[in-house]
Amino acid sequence: MAKMSKMEVQTEVNSSADKFYNVFRHEVQLMPKIIPEKIKDVKLLQGDWGTVGSVKLWTYVPDKSAVIVKEMIEAIDDENKTIKFKILDGDVMKYYNSFESTIQVTAKEKGGLVKWAAEYEKLTDDVPDPKGQLDFALELSKDIDNHLLKA
Repeated sequence: MAKMSKMEVQTEVNSSADKFYNVFRHEVQLMPKIIPEKIKDVKLLQGDWGTVGSVKLWTYVPDKSAVIVKEMIEAIDDENKTIKFKILDGDVMKYYNSFESTIQVTAKEKGGLVKWAAEYEKLTDDVPDPKGQLDFALELSKDIDNHLLKA
C-alpha cells in the first residue's frame, strides 16, 4: 500500500513577494500570455477566478509533450501568501491516488522566497516522486519573476 509523501523546493525571486503572489492569487488566467511557451491554456470550469473551490483546467508543457490537469483551489491564506491546490483529474493522476500542491511566498528585504510543496500518494511504489512537477514549478517561478521585473 502506498503512503502519503511530501516534497518541497524553493527559489528566490527578485520581484516583490506581493506582486509575485498576486499572479497566482488574482491573475492566473493571464499565465498563457505571460509564459505561452510553457502554459498553453487555463480555463475556469467552476466558481470564480482566485476563489476557494474554483476549478481550472490547465494545459502546460513541462518538457516536450503537453500535460492536462484539472485542479481545485482548496485553501487561500492571503496573510501568509499561501495557496493550496488539489489535482482532481488529468495526466498527473495516472500516477497518483492523490496529489496536492502548495505555493507560499515570503517577503524578504529585497524580493521574496517562493516555496512549492507537493503532498502525494503514489498509485504503486514504483511510481517516481514528482520531482519533474516541482522542477517545472521552479521554472515557472523564474519565468514569472522575469516577467514581473520587465513590467
